[in-house]
Amino acid sequence: MYCGSGLGKSPIFAEKASELGTSLAKNGHGVVYGGSKTGLMGKVADAVLAAGGEVIGVMPTHLQKRELAHASLTEIHFVDSMHIRKAKMAELADAFIALPGGAGTLDEYFEVFTWAQIGLHAKPVILYNVHGFYDALLQHFKIMLEEGFIRAEQKELFCVATSSEEILSLLKKHG
Repeated sequence: MYCGSGLGKSPIFAEKASELGTSLAKNGHGVVYGGSKTGLMGKVADAVLAAGGEVIGVMPTHLQKRELAHASLTEIHFVDSMHIRKAKMAELADAFIALPGGAGTLDEYFEVFTWAQIGLHAKPVILYNVHGFYDALLQHFKIMLEEGFIRAEQKELFCVATSSEEILSLLKKHG
């Protein structure tokens, strides 16, 4: 799970993050995420835990020193760098979901999307377009496809959802 360490300005982002966490847990899915107690990250983790689900955090030690770690996780891994964090999260996860967030969210999303493009994994990579947050990015993906920078056969790698139900359906479809 990739998402903001902030809440964003619209309350719908926190609402949908909590709703997704609850839905995932109630449907037997755990969450691997960055380990923070703040922002949308904290909302997802709290919701999964409250619904009886498992949450694994992976946090670089430099962020642990800033006391950002969620204290109630099922499991937490402290690692030496963001690069190691991303690799560990990819190893532990069965799918990737990006909720609204900033540059870090996009960095992590695009890395696993690129890895899917070049065949390093076959896990679903889902963009959760809450309240139109990713509309401009979706338009840019369309341009990348039209201009041939994403091959037509790779289009199926691009999964977009606008609800928790759609995410659950995509997870089920990808086994």
